[in-house]
Amino acid sequence: QQQRIAATDVTATVGGGAVKIVMSGDQVCKSVTIDPEFLKDTDAEMLQDIMLSGINMALEQSKKLQDDHLGSMGSALSSFGLGF
Repeated sequence: QQQRIAATDVTATVGGGAVKIVMSGDQVCKSVTIDPEFLKDTDAEMLQDIMLSGINMALEQSKKLQDDHLGSMGSALSSFGLGF
């Protein structure tokens, strides 16, 4: 079951679709896509904030995927640093 979770991807889209982050079910960031048009009108601080928001959203989705598949036991083990 862990292999199935790891092979499942979640996608977080932020910045009105300008930034897309793909993360696996075992919290490995697989890709980050930034629309080049977005960079024309964005400063570094705004990009950093949007990236941080997207990464956190992808992590939340990935953790929810784990919880949904592993149930409460997986959540308990994750809270002790034994994440799956």
